[in-house]
Amino acid sequence: MEHVLGRDELIVSKTDTKGILTYVNETFCRLAVADEIDLIGKPHNVIRHPDMPRAIFKYLWETIAARKEVFAYVKNMGMDGSFYWVFAHVTASGRTDGQVTGYHSNRRAPGREAINAIEPLYRELCRIEQSGGGSRQGLDASTAALNAELVDRGLSYDEFIWSITP
Repeated sequence: MEHVLGRDELIVSKTDTKGILTYVNETFCRLAVADEIDLIGKPHNVIRHPDMPRAIFKYLWETIAARKEVFAYVKNMGMDGSFYWVFAHVTASGRTDGQVTGYHSNRRAPGREAINAIEPLYRELCRIEQSGGGSRQGLDASTAALNAELVDRGLSYDEFIWSITP
């Protein structure tokens, strides 16, 4: 069953540098179908939906590790098997001396047009990952396919994301 994030709702979460949840807001808990106590201390990927290509998360982690912000469309899964789409904005959190202490993500409702535009690409990347002959090989093949798609479109990842964002 799909849950839909309200237009004026915002999901907020924070993690440490290893992606372990340190903060979740009420909206996060509601859509994840979990209590705060069940989420804090768990890896953020506890809500990862199997329809999400690992290549997208590889890009996300590489980007935020380089202290750049990233925007992405993400399909998450509730603890009851439900799912929900978000438009995520992820940034590094840090101290005044520049040391990264964790990551912060705000997620809002995506437009249906954007979901319709991204789903075929995500399906293809997942298919490549699953048929890649092995965990690392599949991820490498999917990442190469994502990069080839961006080259074919003549867009960077950011330009592609903003081209489908209403």
